[in-house]
Amino acid sequence: MALLSGQAVDRLAVPRILVGPKTRSHVKRRAARCGVYVVLTVAAVLCVFPILWVILTSLRTADSAFGGSFIPSWTEWTPIAYLHAFTQAGVGGGLVNSLLVTACTICLVLFVAVLGGYGFARFAFRGVRLLYLLIVSTLMIPIAAILIPLFLEIKTFHLLNSLPGLILIYTATSVPFAVILMRGFFQRTPGELADAARIDGATEWAVFLQVMLPLVRPAILTLAVFQFLFSWNEFLLAETFLSSPSKLTLQPRIYAIVGMYSTNWPLLCASLVISMVPIVILYALIQRKFVAGLTAGALRG
Repeated sequence: MALLSGQAVDRLAVPRILVGPKTRSHVKRRAARCGVYVVLTVAAVLCVFPILWVILTSLRTADSAFGGSFIPSWTEWTPIAYLHAFTQAGVGGGLVNSLLVTACTICLVLFVAVLGGYGFARFAFRGVRLLYLLIVSTLMIPIAAILIPLFLEIKTFHLLNSLPGLILIYTATSVPFAVILMRGFFQRTPGELADAARIDGATEWAVFLQVMLPLVRPAILTLAVFQFLFSWNEFLLAETFLSSPSKLTLQPRIYAIVGMYSTNWPLLCASLVISMVPIVILYALIQRKFVAGLTAGALRG
């Protein structure tokens, strides 16, 4: 009986030994997952809170920007700040100028970057490494360090206080990064497709336009989004090279709302919301393609 009772105890102990570690590991995985969710929730709240505050403040009156509850009642909401943004602050003119500058800059940067990236990735010529290193070295120079030389150069070409001059500056400062980015994507495209097209009698332009260019279309879209964000949100160069109120882009226009002694916070927040709308719309429209472009270079063909 003692032996049988010992065997029974061993039989009962075996499942406990086998199940115990699995149960503990399952509990650890769930605890780790809950911890990740808590961290992500806190990070999301920290990111959303300033945006929510800006939106709610833009719907208040000037004398109640920092008074009352965080979420005002329905009777306190007013769109007067948005009306004043277009009629008094000149946000409409800045919006048009920013759209024009951003669109022209994106077209120029894409044109130069696609051709330059393809040339660096697919052609071997004398001095290619030295030229590429020179382009990479320009990324180490901050914009503030070359601000005065740029100002003198633009003034020499009589492009100071003009949108074409600002477009050229944006293009020149953005091309190095864009060329490096496109070179990496072109290097990851399968070269066998280009060789097969050449064997079939395709010219080099036909290989570029009909074979290679469609393969890097997600990368081109990604670069366009990056360039849009830079040109749309850029402030230092626009504030430096533009002085006429009619030629100011959106960010200097918004900065002009900030007063030395007092600031109309609902008007400022309304202008910020207006500047955020195009970015949100753009990302909502091309979200999937943008993510595909970010991961396009992860695998080599």
